[in-house]
Amino acid sequence: MDLEHARHVAVQAAEAAGRLLREGGRGALGTRPKGANGDVVTDLDLASEKLLLERILTAFPGHSVIAEESGLVGAASGEWMWLIDPLDGTNNVAIGLPAYVVGLALCHHGLPVLGVVHEPVPAHTWSAVRGSGSLGPSGVRLAPPYRPWRHGPVVAWTQGHGVSRAAAHPLKMRLDLGARRVLQLWAPLLSWVMLARGDIDGFVGYCAEAVDLPAGALLAHEAGIEIRALDGGPFPWGVDGPPEDRSFVAGHPEAIPALMELVRSA
Repeated sequence: MDLEHARHVAVQAAEAAGRLLREGGRGALGTRPKGANGDVVTDLDLASEKLLLERILTAFPGHSVIAEESGLVGAASGEWMWLIDPLDGTNNVAIGLPAYVVGLALCHHGLPVLGVVHEPVPAHTWSAVRGSGSLGPSGVRLAPPYRPWRHGPVVAWTQGHGVSRAAAHPLKMRLDLGARRVLQLWAPLLSWVMLARGDIDGFVGYCAEAVDLPAGALLAHEAGIEIRALDGGPFPWGVDGPPEDRSFVAGHPEAIPALMELVRSA
């Protein structure tokens, strides 16, 4: 498997989906409820996903795909599997907030080996191949510096759709008390990009969604970000585990001890 070729295909697909989203966002969105927790889906989600599925499965007909709206496409036991989030930040788009991205990850036997995140508004793309580093727009290699904080870190937060506010409350409250700012962007892939760029100090997730976690986590990891499980142990990279395996603390290696201390009491 040529991962550089796969990166090229994924980048081209994500950027095409980004153009579709950017142009389609100027009109009526066709928004409707999704699930029972107040989430929404739009015609843009479905159009972007259709484009991405066509691009990926045309290039890699033997691969399977799990997409945000369509679920599993192809054989579940495939050696190679793509995870596709056609519009990460749908709720932002629905209220007119231009904070959203497109994300794709390729996994080999459940291990993420390629991640691509595209932000349509500025038309910027980030990508990573495991073991080869992360690239930003214009091919610039990502390597965020460590910046000590004087008044607490700026951290992003995410939780899975199925997590109740009560279940996440102790951890979220601890962050609110100890951090300078806690960002809830409704677009976790964008939070990963911000961490990989060095815009924020940390990212904490509780039972995060499976479809959008691998691309962003790999991008940050290959930029030099350290990711730990909530108990401080190694982060389980496999995508087939239970929701608890998708809980994490991420930050620059020099910031991880302070970030872990921040969440440990919760």
